[in-house]
Amino acid sequence: MFRIRTMNKISPCGLELFPRTQYEVASDLSNPDAILLRSADLHNVEIPDSVLAIARAGAGVNNIPIPQCSDRGIVVFNTPGGNANAVKELALASLLIASRGIVEGINWAASIANRADEVPDLVEKEKSKFEGPELQGKTLGVVGLGAIGVMAANDAIALGMDVIGYDPYISVEAAWNLSREVVRAETLEGLFAKADYITLHVPLSDTTKGLINAERIRFMKKGARIINLARGALVNEVDIIEALNAEKLAAYITDFPSAEMLACKKAICIPHLGASTPEAEDNCAIMAVKQLMDFLENGGIRNSVNFPRCRLDMRAPHRLLVSNRNIPNMVGQITTILAAANSNITDMINHHREGFAYNIIDTEQKIPQSTLEQIKDVNGIIKVRSIEKK
Repeated sequence: MFRIRTMNKISPCGLELFPRTQYEVASDLSNPDAILLRSADLHNVEIPDSVLAIARAGAGVNNIPIPQCSDRGIVVFNTPGGNANAVKELALASLLIASRGIVEGINWAASIANRADEVPDLVEKEKSKFEGPELQGKTLGVVGLGAIGVMAANDAIALGMDVIGYDPYISVEAAWNLSREVVRAETLEGLFAKADYITLHVPLSDTTKGLINAERIRFMKKGARIINLARGALVNEVDIIEALNAEKLAAYITDFPSAEMLACKKAICIPHLGASTPEAEDNCAIMAVKQLMDFLENGGIRNSVNFPRCRLDMRAPHRLLVSNRNIPNMVGQITTILAAANSNITDMINHHREGFAYNIIDTEQKIPQSTLEQIKDVNGIIKVRSIEKK
C-alpha cells in the first residue's frame, strides 16, 4: 500500500486515478511514500525520510527545496504543458490588453455610471483616450519555445502577426510543433530590436533572473510592450518602471503583482491567473498522479526537475532502483555486488543529469535484503529500493 500525502486541494480528476486497493491518499498521513501538492511551500517543512517522490501539479517548483531533495534521492516531478493552453490563452488576452486601452477604458466607464443621460455623449467624447494599435501586421517576440511559447507563437501567426522566437535549448518535440512561419532569432538582443510585443515563457533560474533589465531595454523599440506570465523575477522591476515612466515601454503586463508594480499606474497586474482554469487544474493533477504512480510502481521517471528521464519496460520479475551521485565506477560497483550475490541481470539502464544518476536494473532472482544493504553502503549511493513485477 502506497501512502500519498496531499498538501493542497487537488483536482478529483487526478485523485480518482489512484486505485484505493493500492493507495492511501490523505492530507494528514504520517510517513508518506510521496507528496502531491500545488502551491504549498515546503522550504520550511520537514520532509519525512519515507518520502520517495514529490509531485507538483503545475510547472513551477520554486516552492520545493530542490537541492535538498536531490541530496536525499527524492525525485521531484512537475507537469510541464498541463496548464499550457490556459497560460497561452491569457497571453493572447494580454496582447490585446497591452495594445488597446481595454482595462483603462473599462475602469473609466465604471466611473461615469452615475452620470445618467450624459453617458452616451461622454463615451463618444472620451473614447479616443483609450485608442491603441491592432495586432495584425505587428511583430511578436517569443522568448522561450516550450509548450506555452510554441502555442502562443502559433496562435499569434493565426492572428496575422509576424513572430520571431528565441530558445537556444528548444526540444525536438517543440520544434516539430512550431509553425514554419516563426522566424528564429539568433540573439535576445536581435529579438528585442525587432519586436513590437515581447512575451516571456522561460523558467526562472540563476541565468534567467533579471533577463529584462535596463541594458536590454535599450535594444527595444520605443513603445514596445512586454508580457510576463512566467515569473516576476525574470524582469528587473525598477528598470521596467523607469522605462514605462520614460515612455520607452508602452505597456508591461505581469501575472505576478508586487507592491512596486501595483503602485505603478502604467503597469497592468493580473492576480496570477495563468493556470487558473478548471481544465488546467484537472490536466496538471492527472499528469502529476500518473507520474507518481509510474515511479512508485515501476520506477519510471519522466518530467523530473532534478533526476534524469529514465524508463524501462519491466520484463523480469524483480527490479532494483538506485539513485546515486554521478561519479565514476558506480555502475561497476553495483553490478559487481549483484554478481557476487548470484543475481542475474536481464536488463538495465543508467541515465545521469548533472550531478546525479539513476539506475533501473531488472533481475531474474529476488535481491536479498543483505545485498541491498551492501549497495546502500557504497560511497555515492543515495537511495536504493526494490519492487516486484505485478
